[in-house]
Amino acid sequence: MLEELHIVGVYMPAALVWAVLAGIAAHVICSYLRRFRWFVLFGHPGIFELALLSALWWLITILADMYPQHG
Repeated sequence: MLEELHIVGVYMPAALVWAVLAGIAAHVICSYLRRFRWFVLFGHPGIFELALLSALWWLITILADMYPQHG
């Protein structure tokens, strides 16, 4: 995995970028679940949101590790 990413002239930690991407994806997924009232299927929505964020962050990190690095 890359240690740092160069984004718009600023070096950022890769874990921070992956966490932000996972947070945005989790927010979008949770908003759709709330809109269609699927959150009633889960016992505690806060725990589900945290688990979803963790799973997405892990998945994005694994996919970034599999991506071939150039340079």
